[in-house]
Amino acid sequence: MSDADAPVLRMESVRKTFGDSVVLRDVDLEVAPHTVTALIGASGSGKSTLLRCANLLEEIDDGAIWLDGEEITDPRADQDAVRRRIGVVFQAYNLFPHMTVLENITLAPRRVHGVARAEAEEHARELLERLGLDGKADEYPDRLSGGQQQRVAIVRALAVRPRLLLLDEITAALDPELVGEVLNVVRDLKADGMTMMLATHEMGFAREVADQVCFLDSGVVLERGTAEQIFGDPQQERTQRFLKRIVEAGRL
Repeated sequence: MSDADAPVLRMESVRKTFGDSVVLRDVDLEVAPHTVTALIGASGSGKSTLLRCANLLEEIDDGAIWLDGEEITDPRADQDAVRRRIGVVFQAYNLFPHMTVLENITLAPRRVHGVARAEAEEHARELLERLGLDGKADEYPDRLSGGQQQRVAIVRALAVRPRLLLLDEITAALDPELVGEVLNVVRDLKADGMTMMLATHEMGFAREVADQVCFLDSGVVLERGTAEQIFGDPQQERTQRFLKRIVEAGRL
């Protein structure tokens, strides 16, 4: 395998517990460059915890995680340096209310990455225009709609030029009419070749954009495959039951 084809992210036998509760059980997972991996499953199946472990926001109890071939769960690894290479967008926008949109976006590039203010602002304005937010740079978050705030959160994650983008249920807090505008951004990022791993309840969207789909059940990756295989011909009974309920609810 050439370096160009090597996984951006690799998890091997990852285990995570909270007290007596096992949240992730021996998870093996690879995310190839320029692909989208969708994590699906019921609430509480471990999707969000898996993303948090990938970004070292949660410390794993066993196993190992590699980013571009470097074992980032090695105690000697520089966790801050690792996080600088990974962008994260959560359900809640987590924008600083006392900062303008431009200030929110340029904070990490300037303070963490040492980018000059002019360069950081130029890149931020380019991203805002690309995501349909030109004219919003000097607004404060409370002046924006939920969909606009979530797009700003995505711009903020992209502003550090991440190697990997993690998206955790980014439409969960949005009104239904705003979901589409955020999902369109993810479609555009996929077209640009951004490597992404996302947890989502938007099954139709996952089926459309994902190169790999992983179905989690009680902290186990019970089934994985292409979107066509998982949604069209799931092999595990538990996956079949989950998707049957999704179809019956009109969400697929």
